[in-house]
Amino acid sequence: QAQLVESGGGLVQAGGSLRLSCSTSGSIFSPNVMGWYRQAPGKQREFVASMPRGGNPVYVDSVKGRFTVSRDNAKNTVYLQMRSLKFEDTAVYYCAAWDPSEGGYAFWGQGTQVTVSS
Repeated sequence: QAQLVESGGGLVQAGGSLRLSCSTSGSIFSPNVMGWYRQAPGKQREFVASMPRGGNPVYVDSVKGRFTVSRDNAKNTVYLQMRSLKFEDTAVYYCAAWDPSEGGYAFWGQGTQVTVSS
């Protein structure tokens, strides 16, 4: 059974930083694009960032310059470093793994809560 496990969420003041981690099994992690999504209360889940195994990261405009996605292939882990956090970054953050056979993100973690106090 494929598993992705996020960690690193918490409560932080506006302007602060957090680093999220997502660990998964190698059979999922190695060949795929890894992504981060978030869902704020009352809103739809939105794309935040993605990191292909050998390519360049992609970010939603609202986090460019503040968030950095990276991956450690040896540890089968992807990270999301978040800086200059804003109240509107408050959400549950989800890690996801792309499945080429399905043409989309097919594997999801359970989510980790990020709360930014203003």
